[in-house]
Amino acid sequence: MHQSHFCVLALVGLAAPALAEAPPAAPVTPYADVRYRLELVDQAGLPEDAAASTLRVRAGIKTREWQHFSAVIEGETILAIGAAHYNDTVNGKAAYPVVADPTDTLLNQAYLRWRPSAEVEATVGRQAVNVENQRWIGSVGWRQDDQTLDAARVTVRPLPDLSLDYFHAWRVNRVFGPDSPQGTWRDTAINGARAAYTIKGFGTLSGYGYWLVLPAFPAGSSRTLGVRMAGERPVGKGVLILYAAEFARQHNLSNNPRTFALDYLLLEPGLKAGPVTLRLGYERLEGDGAAALQTPLATLHAFNGWADKFLTTPGNGLEDLYVDAGFKVGGKALGGLTLRGMWHRFRSTRAGLDYGSEWNALASYPLNPKITVLAKFARYNARSFATDTTKAWFSVEAKF
Repeated sequence: MHQSHFCVLALVGLAAPALAEAPPAAPVTPYADVRYRLELVDQAGLPEDAAASTLRVRAGIKTREWQHFSAVIEGETILAIGAAHYNDTVNGKAAYPVVADPTDTLLNQAYLRWRPSAEVEATVGRQAVNVENQRWIGSVGWRQDDQTLDAARVTVRPLPDLSLDYFHAWRVNRVFGPDSPQGTWRDTAINGARAAYTIKGFGTLSGYGYWLVLPAFPAGSSRTLGVRMAGERPVGKGVLILYAAEFARQHNLSNNPRTFALDYLLLEPGLKAGPVTLRLGYERLEGDGAAALQTPLATLHAFNGWADKFLTTPGNGLEDLYVDAGFKVGGKALGGLTLRGMWHRFRSTRAGLDYGSEWNALASYPLNPKITVLAKFARYNARSFATDTTKAWFSVEAKF
């Protein structure tokens, strides 16, 4: 072989591995999320109906992991499109129903993450914290402004089926924004711990404790200890039995002016057959007539009806008996279309009060992998608590 040919072949051989390697990841990855929403509210007892047309623009960057460290910084702005015919909690329009989406521009998340191995992860800074089904700790993703915590969080997985999670938060950035007196809870002492073990073929068993000291909301200062079991089991071709059960006890803590020991109970059996999911649920948040079990850091909109009449548990407690039915369309024409309907019956845990009932309906459809449209409806019929309320939503969300 000619010497020059040999040299070329040698160079190609040396270069081939480098050419085969994937290009290095960019040092930072930008992302964005834009959501428009129209929310309409008709609430008995108020002279005006609400019509809130808002746009949220959220953007951030994620860094590539370096020496086991990575970071995220994320900002957002919330704009009112057209006239603000609604009470956003800070604009003083008390004649209108509340739509808690005030206009603002703020830092939503900014945190540093350390991951020395697949089994250990630590995050410090402003972050969205979602634990399990978000019944106790959640980021309230439904509202235009998230609820975030200034916190430190550590997750350890010492065994493949065991997860240990602990966080400490010193500030809560609530959905009402910094202009609201209740928009920022400063100088908090919030501690949460959870252990979860996955039992193969049965589900996940978890135990948790949350200690909340809230100077800005003394009635929410509490100690909660609980246990939860959730899972599913196949019973036939394409058929699953679903189940969730949870019990917790909550005590007053620190600056809470009341003394109490109150129970939480959830029972939720269900069935999934192909595209259909059906659940029957019973949730009980005990009240003693003066104090009631509270979950102030939860994603509250996801529980006890979308009309949001029970964001704070009444003093006489709350029993919620509900039916939840869902259907997901397959195929090419309307593939991904999700339909959901719910019915709730609300009662007190003492004094035999019938609070009322509520119907909910939802339709969500992905126009493509990045854009989703949603329509949603809630109708609360009052008997002995709050007033008749009808809400409707339409939104379009694009993620990049």
